[in-house]
Amino acid sequence: MRRRKLLSLTLAATLGLSGMFVYGNGASASKLSDLKSQQDNIHEKQSTVDTNITSKKSEIEKVKNDQVDLKEEIGKLDIAIADTDQKIKDKEDEIAKTKDQIEKLKAEIADLKKRIAERNELLKQRARSIQTKGGSVNYLDVLLGAESFSDFIDRASAVTTLVNADKQIIEEQKRDQATLEEKQTSVEKKLQDLQNMLSDLNAMKAHLNSQKVKKNEMMKELAKQQKHLEDEKMSLEEEQGLLKDQEAAIQKAIQLEKNHQAELERQRRIAEQQRLAAAQSHSQSSSSSDGGGSVNLPAIQSGIFTRPADGYISSEFGMRWGEKHPGVDIARGGTVPIVAAADGVVIRSYLSSSYGNCIFISHSINGQLYTTVYAHMRSRMVGTGATVAKGQQIGIMGSTGESTGQHLHFEIHEGPWNADKTNAVNPRKYINF
Repeated sequence: MRRRKLLSLTLAATLGLSGMFVYGNGASASKLSDLKSQQDNIHEKQSTVDTNITSKKSEIEKVKNDQVDLKEEIGKLDIAIADTDQKIKDKEDEIAKTKDQIEKLKAEIADLKKRIAERNELLKQRARSIQTKGGSVNYLDVLLGAESFSDFIDRASAVTTLVNADKQIIEEQKRDQATLEEKQTSVEKKLQDLQNMLSDLNAMKAHLNSQKVKKNEMMKELAKQQKHLEDEKMSLEEEQGLLKDQEAAIQKAIQLEKNHQAELERQRRIAEQQRLAAAQSHSQSSSSSDGGGSVNLPAIQSGIFTRPADGYISSEFGMRWGEKHPGVDIARGGTVPIVAAADGVVIRSYLSSSYGNCIFISHSINGQLYTTVYAHMRSRMVGTGATVAKGQQIGIMGSTGESTGQHLHFEIHEGPWNADKTNAVNPRKYINF
């Protein structure tokens, strides 16, 4: 068997396989009352499993609700990401506009500095002229030098004009200096605002990346929960199917209590007919059994069990690949028949994802319950609930399920089958391979 746990069979541990009573060695393995008692035990276990199923369904419903919540959170996250993208675009637009404004301010500042420099030069020339001619005394000489009152008025008006012109130049100079300082302050503030906006933009981008990481993590978690939900659903459905099969099988055992001897005899006749037909087919075949031809039914061995198929042991019972191998693998090429190892009732015959085509048979021999398992068959010839005789063909060797080549995986359990295979024993204990 492969390392992966058998999902479809793990749940079977709860199904009470010990409830199956079968008839071996031509004698009744249990009285009708014993079978009814076992049926009651099955019903009790079924009630427990039903409770577990209800609990599992509740857990699954919770997972579904969690999925809805996660999807809502992801939807909100998508909205937040879209909003952040829009804010980033708005910031980029503001930055572009601010850069344009800064360029205009730089041009205005350059023009203003030029005007201030020109005025400074004019004021310097005026100052040099005043200093050379005696400053304000010159204005008095101009006034006193008037030859008439009319000339005095003209000279006074001229002096006033000159003084006012000097004052205007000085006032303009003060205003331009103040404007220069104001615009320089404005440029510095714009630059600082730009830096702040760039910082905010980087922070928003970092936040956006964080949100994207969170979204990816949430999506991964959602996928895990979905997978878990699917596994739980599949397990519950298979468990319910196994319960129904178990119940039907024990009911069949009760019905066959009075005529089980005749039924077993009929199955033995069928097994003998199969054996004769296989021998005839084999004698007529010219191909070798290992080269792809038909293989005879294995000879029925004495003792509790007979070997289920001809071939060599390709893998023994015990530890393998770090895990317990609860049976033996019998390998052979060609069309190799698989037979029941002992008289019994088929607990279940179905296609498993891991065991492939497999059959579980319950045997009650000399008061002891046994369970045999036949896995990886190419095909099955008996269905759930069928009564089979020792040596009766039940299938053909194959490589279905988790298998790397044609072989039969065969298990013997002293008691019911369980997920931990605690009842599994080495088939060599009962069969000479």
